[in-house]
Amino acid sequence: MSLLSVIIPAFNEEKNIELSYKKIKSILQKSQIDFEMIYVNDGSKDNTWDEITKISIDTRVVGVNFSRNFGKESAIEAGLKVSSGSCAVVIDCDLQHPPETIITMFRLWEEGCEIVEGVKSSRGTESYFYKTFSKLFYKSISKFTNFNMNNSSDFKLLDRTVINQINMLPEKGRFFRALSHWVGFKQTTIEFDVKERINGDSKWSIFTLFKYAISNITSFTSAPLHIITMIGIIYLVFATILGTYSLISYFLGQSLEGFTTVILLLLILGGTIMVSIGILGIYVNKIFEEVKARPNYIISNLLNCEDENHEK
Repeated sequence: MSLLSVIIPAFNEEKNIELSYKKIKSILQKSQIDFEMIYVNDGSKDNTWDEITKISIDTRVVGVNFSRNFGKESAIEAGLKVSSGSCAVVIDCDLQHPPETIITMFRLWEEGCEIVEGVKSSRGTESYFYKTFSKLFYKSISKFTNFNMNNSSDFKLLDRTVINQINMLPEKGRFFRALSHWVGFKQTTIEFDVKERINGDSKWSIFTLFKYAISNITSFTSAPLHIITMIGIIYLVFATILGTYSLISYFLGQSLEGFTTVILLLLILGGTIMVSIGILGIYVNKIFEEVKARPNYIISNLLNCEDENHEK
């Protein structure tokens, strides 16, 4: 019987650990699917790790405890590297990803699909700003990468072949949702409705969303650098036209007016230069992070896991 690894990143989810464990276990047992559940505690400040320790009396529960908070991308990476199943599914601990959908994903995998992507048909009770920002972000990155990532999510199932390929990637700055598209293989999608969060609050603020978007766009595409080049070309054309006009006016003996226009041009040009330098700085920082080659996470504790060598 094929083993399914269920990877569950958790950050300050003490109230959802036992709830998600019982819910997912019940669904998988009813469907007679052999499974392991991998809880990755991403440096929680509450009792999340204590709750994971409690349910680890079930040897099918693997616990991974980070030394501090390293972020969800690192938690997913650690879960994939610890997993031993023939396939693995990543699901949120707050159960906003419906566990029942795992069964459909698993059946599609049995039919030969190597990646089953969960696509949001609705975004639940998310705020208008969150929905608008997410829509803009995914439209942008879909355009930049040529992958259709509209309404994409981390809720997806991967075949062992796909997992092995992702685990071998040497890069530090990872974007799991895009990487699963980039690796290729036989893919399909399944729609799901985002459920209302039962316990706790969302960990995403306006600042973290913006930081997440900038980090992932610059990690996965060089499009912003090309935009700078395009803006430079536009300015060059505009400057050539304006310069030609100025010379003609000078030789015709016509005085040039437009002090306000000059100031506005200087402000626009100066602002564009500063933004361009900022974008270049982000990419230089990405290079700096890759060159340092520090691990994406550090594991301080493992439960029900034989492999003690996972350190990055």
